[in-house]
Amino acid sequence: MSQDLPARMLRLLSLLQTRRTWSGAELADRLGVTLRTIRRDIDRLRELGYPVEGTTGQAGGYRLAAGAELPPLLLDDEEAVAIAVALRTAAAGVAGIEETAVRALAKLEQVLPARLRHQVATVQAATAPLPVPWAGGPETDPSTLVILAAACRDHEIVTFTYTTSSGTTGPRRAEPHALVAADPVWYLVAYDTEHDEWRLFRVDRLTGPTPTGRRVTPRELPAPDAAAYVAARLATAPGRYTFHATALADAATVRARTYSLPGRVQPLDDHTSTLDLAADNPHRIAEQLLAVDLGPTHTIHGTPGLAPYLEQLGRRLLRAAHALTTQDETDKNGAWDQ
Repeated sequence: MSQDLPARMLRLLSLLQTRRTWSGAELADRLGVTLRTIRRDIDRLRELGYPVEGTTGQAGGYRLAAGAELPPLLLDDEEAVAIAVALRTAAAGVAGIEETAVRALAKLEQVLPARLRHQVATVQAATAPLPVPWAGGPETDPSTLVILAAACRDHEIVTFTYTTSSGTTGPRRAEPHALVAADPVWYLVAYDTEHDEWRLFRVDRLTGPTPTGRRVTPRELPAPDAAAYVAARLATAPGRYTFHATALADAATVRARTYSLPGRVQPLDDHTSTLDLAADNPHRIAEQLLAVDLGPTHTIHGTPGLAPYLEQLGRRLLRAAHALTTQDETDKNGAWDQ
């Protein structure tokens, strides 16, 4: 048995887990071995309990399928269920690890036996999350994320029903490219084949995603990466309320304090920048403005209807300041009387 066989077997197993089907020639090329060696290694994996299926035809090859028993992945049944539940929970909104959780969940559920999938679903159904004050936003179905993540991985066309921001619902057919988690919203970056253009779909407005079995050559995204594409689209999205002003801070500071996308803040010099805000919720803009020092009033313009909300927030802050001042004076008088 070759000295590098264990490493090659692990590499082969890793490749089988990264996408749905590999041809024998592709695997041989990746591992730098012959087709005969690939066939022998596949047989070895099967002997170890890995359910590697062989497909025939023009698009034939090998794929790792779900078997009657969980393959020896150094996980017992309880550990596999625990990991799947944890990944589903993470995919539903634990900040910072959403995309990684979805990728890992797609790999695990691909080989998870049906009886363990049932256990995962049972635990998930019996678990009640506790909403926290700082969390919020739309909820995304983890199973939808898994389907879309697999379609992105396999470059497989999917169909689904989509509801736009105006409430219009209709069928869509798209080539998925990537999922982007923009807390608390998940976005699907995909090429809409019917409208012949790149689109951004909110996953919480997407229902019934169905793989078609048709794979395509990935298109070139008109951006450095999926996250940059989403950021650019969101930065130019229109809003019912707008606000433009000069901010007395550098662009990086203004972006950090207002939680604005890069396209909304532009530098003027090392100490000033322009701030362009747009939102359907006026309170969102009002809250963002609390974090920055604005420049001269002649640089400020936007939607006049935003003014009452800014005044309302200002009055609330003044009342709170007055209450604290009154309390301080009372405390001082009380202490002096003693």
